[in-house]
Parts: sequence; C-alpha cells; structure tokens
Amino acid sequence: MPRILLIDDDAQLGPPLAAYFARFDMALECALKPSEGLARLRLGGVDAAILDVMLPEMDGFALCRAIRKESDIPIIMLTARGEVMDRVVGLELGADDYVPKPFEPRELVARVQTVLRRRVPTAVKPLATDANTFVFDGLVVNGITRTVQRQGEAVDLTSTEFDLLYLLAREPGKVFSRDDILNHLRGHEAELYTRAVDIVVSRLRKKLEPLDCIKTLRNAGYALALGKAAA
Repeated sequence: MPRILLIDDDAQLGPPLAAYFARFDMALECALKPSEGLARLRLGGVDAAILDVMLPEMDGFALCRAIRKESDIPIIMLTARGEVMDRVVGLELGADDYVPKPFEPRELVARVQTVLRRRVPTAVKPLATDANTFVFDGLVVNGITRTVQRQGEAVDLTSTEFDLLYLLAREPGKVFSRDDILNHLRGHEAELYTRAVDIVVSRLRKKLEPLDCIKTLRNAGYALALGKAAA
C-alpha cells in the first residue's frame, strides 16, 4: 500500500482525507509542521509528499527545497487558486505537480496516483537490450527502471523531468513544441502553462551538465541533440 505524507498545518484536514485515501488503498500520514514532516521523511517508507504552501516554521517552497536536497520523492504542492506565481516557483524548486485550494479529494487522489505510476521499484533491474532503453554518447535513459546515467554516473530526476527526457530520447532530433510536451505531461493537465515547460527544461539541463544535449529551436520547441553510442 503506497504511503503518502501530507504536511499541512490544518489539523482538521488530515483525518477525513486519510479516510478518503484509504478507499483507494493508500495510507495517508499527516504532519502539522515542516520539521515533523522532514523527520518522518528521513525515516523512509514514504512514496510521495503533499505540501501546503502556507506553513509555520518555513513555507512550502522552502520545505520543497529542503526535501529536494535529500530526496527525489514525488512532491505535490497545494497552492492558492489563481496564484500562478506559486505554481511557477514550485516547479522551479522541483515539485512534480500542484493542486489549487480548495480542492476536491478525488482530484488530489488522481494526481497522487499519476505521480506514483511514474515510479518503478528499485528492485527492477535494467535491461541493456530493452527497446525502452536509449543509449547515447554520454547518456543512458532506461524506460523500464526510469533511471538515467550521465557519463556513467546516476542522475536523480523528478518524475516530470524524467518524463520530459524520455519523450525527447524516444525520437532524438525531433522538435517537440511546448504544446506537444504539455500534452505528454498529463499530471499537470491543461493548467500547466507553457512557462512551466521552460522551467522543467531548465532544471533538466542543469542536471545533465556538462552534457549540452537539449537544444532550443526558437518559436518551435525543444529537441534532444545527442548521437547514438557506437555499438
């Protein structure tokens, strides 16, 4: 049963939400303070985190940044409805998705299910000859284990970052427009505006350095510009 951690200072929110999540075979734990949430995450066994933006001790953005220093666990931000900047900042810090408040519990469950589906147990071993594994000069993208190696070293990517890279890797050289990418990153639905695509690309580029493999074609989109590795 997936275990989800909700970090929100509203003590009235957790219990009914936990009961609702249980209907979908997910265990929801609650922490009222960021310090409590970080301590729980460090114990392990949590599959995804839901962070409110407005929190005591530190806001949700600072908490997201702190979590990202230690883990690539999927993160969903709870933002105020209509606060576009909240969503931009959350994505820049490494959040995988956002849900505006007030929200319907079913929508939150659906978003959590989406980010969980993107993750694969680490027990799954890479298949070197699998059709879902793409090997380039300096870069290996494994669609089975959802892992990436850059010049022989593992790269930690968020679910959204991996989905974007995998999309580009399947057809290297092909230019994907921002609309193409938006349609692929279904976890954000139509509200994920084109600015967010640029943010995710920027994050991905930094993690893939010193490789310069994602090219921008002005007014067209993005493409993976790496040659296939020699056999």
